[in-house]
Amino acid sequence: MDSTMLTTINRKGNISLPSSREECRSVIRQLQSDITAIKDQIAAADLDRQAKRGQMDARWYHRARTAMRFKRQELDNLTAHMGTLPGGAREKKAQLKDAIIETVRSDYDEAEWQSVMSEAHRRIDMNGGN
Repeated sequence: MDSTMLTTINRKGNISLPSSREECRSVIRQLQSDITAIKDQIAAADLDRQAKRGQMDARWYHRARTAMRFKRQELDNLTAHMGTLPGGAREKKAQLKDAIIETVRSDYDEAEWQSVMSEAHRRIDMNGGN
């Protein structure tokens, strides 16, 4: 079982995360594959244990579970990091909202636009910002 970390650690000891969303997706796919492989190995070892009516190597099982836990932590960290990179769903949603405003703004005079903005703020307050 390969338990190497997919992010790199530079000479100063800092973790170097991927700089693009595509790199993040690639590393996420690899981590998910690694986690699945570890689960499969644990399941195979358990089936073997059941067939032989024996015991599983506790030290191996602990190492496998620890490797899986570290992979999951790295996956969580990487997913959070990916959310901070440009080009995500939040950024696209904000760009869409800006484009809609730019498209319809010219259809309203100043008083009508203020009315629209007041209604939008009222809805935000009513829905708790969601």
